[in-house]
Amino acid sequence: MKKKILVILGHPDSESFCGALADAYIEGANTAGNEIRTLKLGDLNFDPILWKGYSKIQELESDLVKAQELILWSNHIVFIYPNWWGAMPALLKGFFDRAFLPGFAFKYREGSPFWDKLLAGRTAHLIVTMDTPPWYYRWIYRRPGHNEMKRTILGFCGIKVVKITEFAIVRDSLPAIRDKWISMAKKLGTNA
Repeated sequence: MKKKILVILGHPDSESFCGALADAYIEGANTAGNEIRTLKLGDLNFDPILWKGYSKIQELESDLVKAQELILWSNHIVFIYPNWWGAMPALLKGFFDRAFLPGFAFKYREGSPFWDKLLAGRTAHLIVTMDTPPWYYRWIYRRPGHNEMKRTILGFCGIKVVKITEFAIVRDSLPAIRDKWISMAKKLGTNA
């Protein structure tokens, strides 16, 4: 069955290695006949700071309105981003703060500590680049960025993370290794 895949590039620079991974994934997913849409957060025009928290919701910029429409359109979302300081870049976190709002991504229940997951029925794949060795990130740091994405952001809104792919260590990787990773990203798209 054809998927409606939204690829979100969370690296601020579209010309980064994450950008190359996103392009390869999209190429593979297109080859497989899926419908693909793309959001490159570094190319969007929005304020990533939620200035008043949820006490006063800021008016959404047109790029965020379009982003919400694409999220609702999709049934599978692929997030491609680097792991900086143990988690996602500030731009991606700001995107969640501004776009995944009450009434869109979740809804608190009146008089209850529980909430409704308004984006349920969607799946996600996280493709993450790192300079930390994967074993160290898992066993020493306990995967804080992956846990944040899987449980406290996407899971909170009803999006089920079905796969996490790590490419590491990027900083000292040779061109041949990066080419291999780009081929792997294309294959991931083909098998989406």
